[in-house]
Amino acid sequence: MSQARRPESPGPELRVCHLGTVGYAYALQLQERLRARRQAGELPDTLLLLEHPPVYTRGRRAGAEELPLGADFYSARGIEIHDTDRGGRLTYHGPGQLVGYPIMAVADVHRYLRTMEHAIIAALAQVGIRARSRHREGSDYTGVWVEQRKIASIGVHLSRGVSTHGFAVNVENDLEPFSWVVPCGLADVSMTSLAAETEAASEGIACFRKRMAHAFCEAFERRQRLVCPPRLGIDLAQADGRAPERAPINRSAPPRREPVPA
Repeated sequence: MSQARRPESPGPELRVCHLGTVGYAYALQLQERLRARRQAGELPDTLLLLEHPPVYTRGRRAGAEELPLGADFYSARGIEIHDTDRGGRLTYHGPGQLVGYPIMAVADVHRYLRTMEHAIIAALAQVGIRARSRHREGSDYTGVWVEQRKIASIGVHLSRGVSTHGFAVNVENDLEPFSWVVPCGLADVSMTSLAAETEAASEGIACFRKRMAHAFCEAFERRQRLVCPPRLGIDLAQADGRAPERAPINRSAPPRREPVPA
């Protein structure tokens, strides 16, 4: 009589740290420190999960035309602008959007990107959202889409085989700031979120953050180990404050676009 096959053990450990709201400049410094420790073999692969105050970030391929309304317009609305060394073009981060920064050893960047997309798709499927990858349509389409609407962005940077930056999933964030720019370098892109795609009873970011951590570890065949910020040498007193209160989300109307000056 044959014995039932025992399930295979999960792969190596992945440390997962929930940080709350972190200012973008501090997050960049933090990633650089953790990357150096990972390169030196002092730290295992680690995933940081957090939110940012309102900020536009420009990747290496971003152009000036992607911020068409001028710095004063964005500053008046409390939105910072930062240049970064990640791949991709321009995107927006804000309260209610889940940002993930994996600090991981990466041997194959294309496989890494596809696995990250798969993890996000799997997490969204658990809440009833059928999403997909469009990477075959070109590098500007990297990320995760619901039909023709973009729900998650991905942009990474590799240095000596270790990744920084990562993914951003629109959960319950305000989508209007996307309409003031050219997100992802795609003039006609339509952005969406978990809240916009599901019923009013949909889970919030706190629940989805846990779901995303599990899906990420499963996609990369890792054992999840939760760690607190001090274990990674992170001082959240420097993290630049808390997220502002969010206005109620209009789930029935698409994000409004303001006219772009000629």
